[in-house]
Amino acid sequence: MSWLSESFRHPQRVEVASGHHLRPIRASDVAIDYPAVMGSRERLWAKYGAAWGWPAASMSYEADRVDLARHEAESAAQEAFNYAILDREETELLGCLYIDPPAPSSPPASNAVVSWWLIDACAGGALERALEELVPGWLSETWGFDSVHFDP
Repeated sequence: MSWLSESFRHPQRVEVASGHHLRPIRASDVAIDYPAVMGSRERLWAKYGAAWGWPAASMSYEADRVDLARHEAESAAQEAFNYAILDREETELLGCLYIDPPAPSSPPASNAVVSWWLIDACAGGALERALEELVPGWLSETWGFDSVHFDP
């Protein structure tokens, strides 16, 4: 049995009050993802390194593209989701939001494990506050989740 209903279709675009938007990431986003990730690598490693081993200091452009292709395939199969956080013109990737099925270590009633990151320049700013306001309601209203584990 899937962690999502058979009829569920993940949103293709979500507007953020800050003027940004979310959309499923694609392998073709590598040109804007790679500099975002590597430009904030130390902070991202502090957040995700222990759990995911990401992003490695030696991560190549091609390794990032392969990782994005995996995320794109997971979204298409509705297995897990990586939403790019983008500016209006989609010329700059400012972060990512992950929605994953509950992990064995998640609290028992959790419907999903959710996390997001922003580039260093946006961390703690207006975009982060806009996401903090948007994401819980969006996960409840659109995804139907009544218990989300935000981790890490």
